[in-house]
Amino acid sequence: MIDRRTVFEIHRLKEEGFKVRAIARRLNLNRETVHRYLETPEPAIVRAKRQSKLVPFKQNLDQLLAQDPWVPAPVLLQRLRTLGFDGQLTILRRYLRSHRPSHGSPQAFIRFESHPGEQMQIDWGHFGSLNYQGTTRKLYALAVVESHSRMLYVQYTHCQKQEVLHQGLLKAFQFFGGTPKELVVDNMLTAVKERQGRLIRFNERFLDFLRPFSILPRACNVCAAYEKGKVERSIGYLRKNFWPLRSFTDLGDVNAQAAQWLHEVANQRLHQTTGQKPLERFKQGALKALPELLPDCRETLQLLVHADFAVRFDGNCYTAPPWCIGRQLILKADHALVSLYHKEKVVAQHPRCFRRYQRIELPQHTELVKKLQKKLWQDRDVSLFAALGEDARQYLNALSDAQQPIKKNVSRLLALQDRYGTQQFMAALQKALIHKAMGAAYVENILQQQSIPLHNHPPVTLKNQTLNNIRLEAPCLADYDGLVLQRRKKDD
Repeated sequence: MIDRRTVFEIHRLKEEGFKVRAIARRLNLNRETVHRYLETPEPAIVRAKRQSKLVPFKQNLDQLLAQDPWVPAPVLLQRLRTLGFDGQLTILRRYLRSHRPSHGSPQAFIRFESHPGEQMQIDWGHFGSLNYQGTTRKLYALAVVESHSRMLYVQYTHCQKQEVLHQGLLKAFQFFGGTPKELVVDNMLTAVKERQGRLIRFNERFLDFLRPFSILPRACNVCAAYEKGKVERSIGYLRKNFWPLRSFTDLGDVNAQAAQWLHEVANQRLHQTTGQKPLERFKQGALKALPELLPDCRETLQLLVHADFAVRFDGNCYTAPPWCIGRQLILKADHALVSLYHKEKVVAQHPRCFRRYQRIELPQHTELVKKLQKKLWQDRDVSLFAALGEDARQYLNALSDAQQPIKKNVSRLLALQDRYGTQQFMAALQKALIHKAMGAAYVENILQQQSIPLHNHPPVTLKNQTLNNIRLEAPCLADYDGLVLQRRKKDD
């Protein structure tokens, strides 16, 4: 039985012209209840009720709803079953209807269907993050839906960069075996650069990507997600059906499990709207064929190879052959591989690492560096310099640790020895070791400073010796303070 105020509200809303459905929604009542109290406003006979099976679990249920108010009822039922609840889903759904916040009045939309191969819809979804041994990377899912069949493709990534969007779309087109006539997107910056009402300026790089496929982009209106409702519902389906109760090791593992789920579940299910399985409804022949030459959508950068024979990319170091030190290489990366190019030729390929502050090196690069170092120590000039003594050998090791060019510095250091003599040179070398000044330029600077004579310049002397002997007494500053005080008193 409901209270009298609610009965009053039922009749008041009815007088204002509200229909039974609207009254029930506004007051969180059943429509039969509203009908009954409109016909008979007097309180009904109170009958003894049995205690609901949910009562012992109400506290647990409220705690779960506090974490996520919109968690699906089947998921809550699974959690309550582990606690001993033996009731049915109907009891739980009845409880949720009265304890969840109201969505407000639903808005009506016109449903439309696309012809086979006419349209695809795309959207991003955020799925928390992955942890790589202390490095946290955000996780996103790019969903692509063929509108006619509801055939779904999903690609998980760690960012939403322009190149990553293009990589995901290219893999989606390869998955479907063709391209649609139009691609529906929302107003993300990687697709829509500027919008003023119905005037749209698409991202130039996005248009360059679509041009070889002859695809027409179409952007939804602002705050009109229903215009790409097929992919919106697919993102929700992905969250409810694929994501729960799974664990992942890395990005490759997420995509492998997603590919298996697409093949075995998502595209094999009986779709509630079409009444068919997406894979059976899908007509690949309706799509346009892919061009023979596909665009290279990898992230591309021009990077310097440092003295440690590595380039810096995405928080990590990737090695290159030692002969590339000091050169500019082209790096191209996707979510699986990092490739280094010199004049359009691949010089190194590494597996992509998403854990930060790592050095990813190939064994052949390290072995080549060791061979070069061994050959370097057999050089005639290096051997002559090392023969100068322990200080010289320590300085050679220090130059190597500082990743300075050995042969170039040794050649200059031997020339300094010839110019200044062995004794002064070794003294300067010891000083450079103490101050950790690694390089021939530092040693040369020390030698130049040591070779300059120190002069003691006397004060300027005048011809008149009387003037030279003048000594002035230091003034008493207290007298000046007294003058200042006297002037302030006069001003007052």
